Amino acid sequence: MPRVSEEHLERRRRQILDASRRCFVRKGVHETSMQDIFAESGLSAGAVYRYFKSKNEIVAANLMAVVGDLQAFLVDLTTGDRPRPLDEILEALADKLTGLSGEDGPVRLAPQAWALAMYDADLAAHLTGSFAGLREIWGGYLRRLVDEGRLPADTDIQAASKTLFAIMPGYLLQRLLIDDVTPQDLKRGMRALANGALVAQHA
Repeated sequence: MPRVSEEHLERRRRQILDASRRCFVRKGVHETSMQDIFAESGLSAGAVYRYFKSKNEIVAANLMAVVGDLQAFLVDLTTGDRPRPLDEILEALADKLTGLSGEDGPVRLAPQAWALAMYDADLAAHLTGSFAGLREIWGGYLRRLVDEGRLPADTDIQAASKTLFAIMPGYLLQRLLIDDVTPQDLKRGMRALANGALVAQHA
């Protein structure tokens, strides 16, 4: 018999992830059963379990796919011949998150996954690694700004990276729950802080 191609395997895996995400967004992770995922994907239990051992593994795979996309996007924003200003980067990143938070957008799953990670060690490990990766990208950006003289030489890069990372989860929660925040709000807010007394006093 002919071997199943890698392309076919990836299509099946993507089919499962897309179907599960629709279920998770529609019903919530806790209320979604594996049977729901089988039905939504149109695949048998055996076909789904060939790729994923559990529902939480499917949650993790969905989230890691989004995080990988965001990491690549942030790298593009923060590298190049001359790094873009921080307010523009935050606006572009928020715009990316907004586009991924539509009716069945993948980032709508993020808050549920964060909650699951509080008691699922495997999922927590995935998130810890991905969060560390995002913070390191921010750190690389800040180090370039220091090297170019656009930030003081004594800038606490580690603390600043953690702070920048913290902005996006807050933006996402406001977007999903309050829906009164825009990427332009982040841009204007960062400019307001940079020009305000709290930031200018240290600078």
